[in-house]
Amino acid sequence: MATVWNRLPRMALAIAVLIGTLADCGRAANRPGKDIELQVGVVQRFGSHSQDRLTLQAKPGAGETAKAPRLTVRLQTEGKPKTYTSSRVEFDILQQPLAEPILEERVVLSIHRSFESAEDSANRWREKGIPVEVAQPQRWQVWAKRDVYHTPLLRRLLLQSLQSQGIQTAFIDSKVVEKQPRASLVVNGYRFTRDRVEILSNTGVIQVDRQGKESSRYLYAGSLRLQPNAYGTYTLVNQVPLETYLRGVVPHEIGTFAAQSVLEVQAILARTYALRNLRRFAVDDYQLCADTQCQVYYGLNGTAAATDRAIAATKGLVLTYQNELVDAVYSSTTGGITAPFNDIWYGAERPYLKAVVDSVAKSWDLSRKSLSDEKNFRAFINQKKGFNEEGQSWFRWRAESRLSELNQELKQYLLEQRSPLANFKTIQQMAVTKRSPAGRVQELTVTLDNGTVKFLKDDVLKVFQAPNSTLFYIDPLYSSNRALVGYAFVGGGLGHGVGLSQTGSYHLGKLGWSSNRILSFYYPGTQIQPINDKIVFWRNPSEPANN
Repeated sequence: MATVWNRLPRMALAIAVLIGTLADCGRAANRPGKDIELQVGVVQRFGSHSQDRLTLQAKPGAGETAKAPRLTVRLQTEGKPKTYTSSRVEFDILQQPLAEPILEERVVLSIHRSFESAEDSANRWREKGIPVEVAQPQRWQVWAKRDVYHTPLLRRLLLQSLQSQGIQTAFIDSKVVEKQPRASLVVNGYRFTRDRVEILSNTGVIQVDRQGKESSRYLYAGSLRLQPNAYGTYTLVNQVPLETYLRGVVPHEIGTFAAQSVLEVQAILARTYALRNLRRFAVDDYQLCADTQCQVYYGLNGTAAATDRAIAATKGLVLTYQNELVDAVYSSTTGGITAPFNDIWYGAERPYLKAVVDSVAKSWDLSRKSLSDEKNFRAFINQKKGFNEEGQSWFRWRAESRLSELNQELKQYLLEQRSPLANFKTIQQMAVTKRSPAGRVQELTVTLDNGTVKFLKDDVLKVFQAPNSTLFYIDPLYSSNRALVGYAFVGGGLGHGVGLSQTGSYHLGKLGWSSNRILSFYYPGTQIQPINDKIVFWRNPSEPANN
């Protein structure tokens, strides 16, 4: 891949020079004050289905008895915004026919399982003069910047020049649109159609009922704003103070019954993660999402005294490395060893995210028995004692997939990638052909009846459902007449496995470890600091360190 990147098409570079380049917006431009406000997309694609409904109601705040809960609704108009008050607002979707069908197009340069790998890909395009943006219509994607490649001619020139240089990941995603979803709301019996609506409560608490294909009910502090996104639908954004946001994250990420030091660890990591990732949804004009693509956030639902104490005890504390916020990633279960950053994602290495054997008993000597050796790796997976996660449900696992299931999953992926191999009939063989010293699958080679395809790093999990992490080996399954009928995936861990193991931290908390000691174990060389003006929130790897 490196040689292809080093000879990106001259025509694409010429186009970029003619029509401008993308200014990097990754660094935090403003230093936050004491009360940091976050913008969290709590309903990301409202309007994807015609039956989508939202009902918003003001609810009493903590200890509120005197106030009658009321909503304030601000509607954008051509002149001065209009304001209405009500106890209830209802949103639905109207399919507005267009006077003439329009062709919507964008150049998709690559598709990724994770934001981290998508961002690295975007940085490499930018370094070569191709303006891009990172989006998440479903999977993470890197797009040629739409306001730069804004005509069909420019988009096709770019695609042709990329293809002429052997870059096959790019394609034009196009569709003919005859109807446009428009957000409609009812306030006090009157119906309005607006693309941007701001909703506040006099009690500071708003209940959101979502109905349609997905149904849910959550309470949110702060204010809410409905706004368009990059996919022709809408996002409901919760503007909420950081410390209040953590009340809706910590209990749902770590639980409420762990030792206090473990809850404090989760609070510090969640705070650090949020501030480090404010750029994540720049294409949609908000900062964070509310699911596992960021951190699980349920508003004021499920808040608990134990996690509230941990948040208060660590107020304003973040984890840093050389005075920069760390990538405070964490996962449910590592499988006995944490994964270095580059075992899972692409991009600059993070020195504090390296392989750590998740054991206080020193159950495995990685310096003597590298897990890149398949024999060593299988012995490691078959060892079930002496690790911090011992006895946890996802520490060790086995999952079998029939050949028909694997064929269907792979075909769906190849069709999405517009691959010429998508018309294959069956998988003939699967094999792990490269493994890291920490045991993570780096390359899975799949032989088909019409060719061979290789999956690198966490792309394996984007394709196949059976493995719960990239820490696995595979064994073929045969019928009684020795015909291949599927594969067994045998491994450990749940999730990416980088940084803190939440289940491992439970054990360390029971041993009486402090929050500082737990963080130093999983993130070697890091320091806990209060938020201050000297800390760098995020630096693009292509920027000089003194910027």
